[in-house]
Amino acid sequence: MPNKNNNSDIFFIEQAIHFAKEAQKLNEVPIGAVAVFENKIIGAGWNCPISTNDPTNHAEIVALRNAAKKLNNYRLVDVTLYVTLEPCAMCVGAMLYARVKRLVFGADDPKAGAVVSVFQLLDEKKLNHKIIYTGGVLKNECGKLLSDFFLAKRKK
Repeated sequence: MPNKNNNSDIFFIEQAIHFAKEAQKLNEVPIGAVAVFENKIIGAGWNCPISTNDPTNHAEIVALRNAAKKLNNYRLVDVTLYVTLEPCAMCVGAMLYARVKRLVFGADDPKAGAVVSVFQLLDEKKLNHKIIYTGGVLKNECGKLLSDFFLAKRKK
């Protein structure tokens, strides 16, 4: 279910960009995420699978884990997740199991995106939970962070 963005979407994607830059400092792919409940950040994360030797430590998963601890509940029914890059299938699955209410993301991921690019998992009618989603919020800024990161990697 696509949805339109608003000013708070821009603000919270900017916060996710801040966390993406934390990933970059660790030489991780610069992706950041924040989980928001009642207009407050209750969980944040950045990509860190390399530094933690954990393939599940994507920014979204880390933010969801932190939000669940904060709410003392694995169900995040009134939470919006903001992420700088369109989530992969693993992260979409985690959002569905957590019953996240809404997803807002920045750049599309033409290689592994599971919302609009490669798969459209959130539009699957067989799923028993629906997540409202909005893509393309600060798309250029989020995309530039990633393209600059990979450009620098190729130059090494």
